[in-house]
Amino acid sequence: MIKRVLLTIWLQIWFYFLAGIQIVIYFPFLVIILLFPKGYEMLYWVARNLWARIILHGSGYYVEVENKDKLIAETNCLMIANHSSHMDPFLMLILNKKPFRFVGKKELYSLPLFGYLYKKAVIMVDRSDSRSRYAVYGRANTMLERGYNVCIFPEAHYWDDTVLLQEFKRGAFKIAIENQLPIIPIIFYDLKLKHPWYPKFGSIGKLRVKVLDKINVDNLTEKDISSLTKKAFDIIKGELENDPKQSAVKAVNNWKKILS
Repeated sequence: MIKRVLLTIWLQIWFYFLAGIQIVIYFPFLVIILLFPKGYEMLYWVARNLWARIILHGSGYYVEVENKDKLIAETNCLMIANHSSHMDPFLMLILNKKPFRFVGKKELYSLPLFGYLYKKAVIMVDRSDSRSRYAVYGRANTMLERGYNVCIFPEAHYWDDTVLLQEFKRGAFKIAIENQLPIIPIIFYDLKLKHPWYPKFGSIGKLRVKVLDKINVDNLTEKDISSLTKKAFDIIKGELENDPKQSAVKAVNNWKKILS
């Protein structure tokens, strides 16, 4: 019982405190900088160098990145990663010095203060609305034209921790093919075990990240979306399955035992 309470305080209450108190402190400044033409770049700097780092390091984590140089590209790219924790977006921010845009769920827009900044920074999608899902393509194209990379966590229904990697949605790969964007797969090995969605277990320490070789989409067309989606899914799942430390696999087994 005591362990469960402590995990709840650390994984949820402390996390939301670190995230929320910074938004309150920075909010007046961020509203002002967003009035400037380069406002998003300044917002991104704050999000990456202050907000994300304080949350991540303040929660007891440090990051080890393999193949970070593979994030560098001459053209715009689509970044994808497995999504297994509240910490994933902050880890993605720390990885990328160059500003990019997330595609994120519209529900977060309703949060006080944060929702205003979220709307300015993220390509929002209402997953329950087919028109909203379709409109994402146009908004993503606009961001790409402005020189930003785009990041999508492509898993569907990622809240089920008894599954190592959920099936991928096709939308990310449609964007990649339509814009001829190379895809950068990124593996987050440890967060499913160390900072899961629900406070049943967890630990502090090193978070391992691996940037994989780009998946080129040259000459692919709409009919190739399904095969490209499967290829990306198989690559990321294979990395998680073959992880020498088996972190994500252990997390899945933990959840199966808890729920059995």
